[in-house]
Amino acid sequence: MLLVRKGKERGYEDKGWLQTYHTFSFDTYYDPDYLQYHALRVINEDTLKGGKGFGSHFHKDMEILTIVMEGVLEHHDSMGNTNVIRPGEVQHMSAGSGITHSEYNLSHTIPAHFYQIWINPDQFTLEPSYTQKTYSTASKWGKWCLIASRNGRDGSIRIHQDVDLYATLLDDNDELLFEPVYERHYWAQILSGKFLVQEQILDAGDGIAIEDESPIEFRCLQNGEFLLFDLP
Repeated sequence: MLLVRKGKERGYEDKGWLQTYHTFSFDTYYDPDYLQYHALRVINEDTLKGGKGFGSHFHKDMEILTIVMEGVLEHHDSMGNTNVIRPGEVQHMSAGSGITHSEYNLSHTIPAHFYQIWINPDQFTLEPSYTQKTYSTASKWGKWCLIASRNGRDGSIRIHQDVDLYATLLDDNDELLFEPVYERHYWAQILSGKFLVQEQILDAGDGIAIEDESPIEFRCLQNGEFLLFDLP
């Protein structure tokens, strides 16, 4: 089973200081066909104007990952963390019993373009935690780079859900196969470039749900990066 979610069909809002696309229902955007995909609750693609950002706000019981594509974000939270997030870095917050945080574009002139991902946890009211790791271009080029997992294996970020999240970079005409596991569910999100996934052409911003397909074939038509979620 394949289900393509075209980027141009996502929810969209332009607030002036923020341009945001929602793959799944979020905030004022509601689509009963795209509430979430198994444990994957949110994929938002955001662009913040210079000096703008999200003021301090509260989250509870959610695994939140931020992947910066362009620009620099500044983070503050109620655990006392003050951090800067750059391209190539992945930020993770386990909101647990509750966390307050803010994110701002550190630059006053250059937009910040990033993805925010929410994953529903399988444990609740845990102690909140914060992690930030760098994944080099070399670590992702032409291979499955595991950036998040339940057990934190292979240098990945530990999250509280049975999810493996991979980030991969491919060059033109490169191909990569993924061997799925029976009764698991897969979502690929194209961050940049153009790819052929199971004979479906996908551009930046597009996503695809994949079930009962083996193997899963990714062919790069224009060099770029994508995420693959392996979900329960």
